[in-house]
Amino acid sequence: MNYTWDWQVFLRDTGAGQIYLEWLMSAWGWTLAVASIGLIVALVIGSLAGILRTVPGVWLSTLGTAWTELFRNIPLLVQVFLWYYVVPALIPPIGALPSFLLVAIALGLYTSARISEQIKAGILSLPGGQRHAGLAMGFTQIQTYRYVLLPVAFRIVIPPLTSESMTIVKNSSVAFVAGVAELTMFAMQVQEETSQGIEVYLVVTSLYFVSAYAINRTMLLVENRMRIPGTVGAGQ
Repeated sequence: MNYTWDWQVFLRDTGAGQIYLEWLMSAWGWTLAVASIGLIVALVIGSLAGILRTVPGVWLSTLGTAWTELFRNIPLLVQVFLWYYVVPALIPPIGALPSFLLVAIALGLYTSARISEQIKAGILSLPGGQRHAGLAMGFTQIQTYRYVLLPVAFRIVIPPLTSESMTIVKNSSVAFVAGVAELTMFAMQVQEETSQGIEVYLVVTSLYFVSAYAINRTMLLVENRMRIPGTVGAGQ
């Protein structure tokens, strides 16, 4: 294989008034933006769906389960295409939203189904007596969740939430199909323009790793900070 390494490819002019390194940093920013917005959507909606699935009563549980089954059984790429092409056609005002936001919504809804499962498992892992104790103390159902069940359940599910937070960064790579200039699109276009694909993909891979690893370390700190006194922390 006759390949000439050229790490200075990132200092070349793109022809658009910037060098490839500047474009790379911008692409990294778009990756983090899509992942961050998607994670917020996933945490809010996934937590709500997971809680509904544990609430006594058929219709609320059915609603949460239906949401989870719908979004976890449709491939992510298909959901991105639906939000980018189909939903704006059915609801024109949504078409005015920027493409990165549409991808973030699709990514968040897809991930919300996975988080729903984790929240449900966290709540159901608690002894049934905790719910009964809260109700016996005069708490309403909502107060029982707020003050008794959720504070402990969320601590339990921090490890799987860490995994989902890391995964959403990697899944943000699907944004390239909607024309979002994130890391994957950057790598594809620069490789085509410069033929220095090895250097480009190595650097882009490293940035994905750095992003996911930073989330892992941050969530580990959160887990240890929120650890229930008397239990062993994940970092010990």
